[in-house]
Amino acid sequence: MNRITWLGHSTVVIEVDGTRVVTDPALRRRIWHLRRSEAVTTAAVGELDGVLISHAHFDHLDLRSFESFDRSLRVVVPEGAGGLVRGRGFSRVLEVVAGDELELGGVRVWVTHAEHAPGRGPFSPRSAALGYVVHGSVSVYFAGDTDLFDGMTKLGTLDLALLPVWGWGPRLPAGHLDPLRAAEALRLLRPRAAVPIHWGTFKTPFASKSGSAPAREFARAAARLAPEVEVHTLQIGDSLALAQTDPVDSSPQGDAGSSGGGGRWVATRSTSSTK
Repeated sequence: MNRITWLGHSTVVIEVDGTRVVTDPALRRRIWHLRRSEAVTTAAVGELDGVLISHAHFDHLDLRSFESFDRSLRVVVPEGAGGLVRGRGFSRVLEVVAGDELELGGVRVWVTHAEHAPGRGPFSPRSAALGYVVHGSVSVYFAGDTDLFDGMTKLGTLDLALLPVWGWGPRLPAGHLDPLRAAEALRLLRPRAAVPIHWGTFKTPFASKSGSAPAREFARAAARLAPEVEVHTLQIGDSLALAQTDPVDSSPQGDAGSSGGGGRWVATRSTSSTK
């Protein structure tokens, strides 16, 4: 089964060929000044083979969200951020830079650039912002936090793109994709399908939630700018599974415009949500 499950914000469980990784686990109900309606349970995350961290911002590298993880779990972080995770007792921490490739379980992971200011604060080590492409029988791109960048045209054949379309406040600073720019990213990436993430999860105290407006705006813009891409808008806890009918060629060296092969993505309601 090849499947992804969105657990809110940038937290996605990616399952490819039996290997399960989670991106940017932000599982708590409260992270600094940010609030979400429910915490994410350990059962919702499930058994893992690794963790992929895109950058060191507190809503993407939340160290207290690691408390329930096995300390032998492999954790991949941007170069410079490894000490933060090792300080929590994790021994298998790999620091990477854009362009690196690694084996994780039964899949290959390609580390990509992300156009985003990644600083954690004046007293924390400097580190970059990254994205990841998980390659197996299918190819899944997790963008992290990013704006458009030229290298999006060079990520190879992508079956699924997980793209941020908003944030947690009323305004979106530089270094992020809004719904329109995320749709423009589809024209560069040319994936078979896309899921909007990084919306509708966290808010500041007394602020109203953005609701589903960013995801709906992204879907409308994608229909105009990249009508060949299937857009699947998930609710927190929902999964998207690939029903594969033919072999898939997901080589990272492949033509970015070619199809990933047969099969199509099917959205399903997950029984293990954040509750």
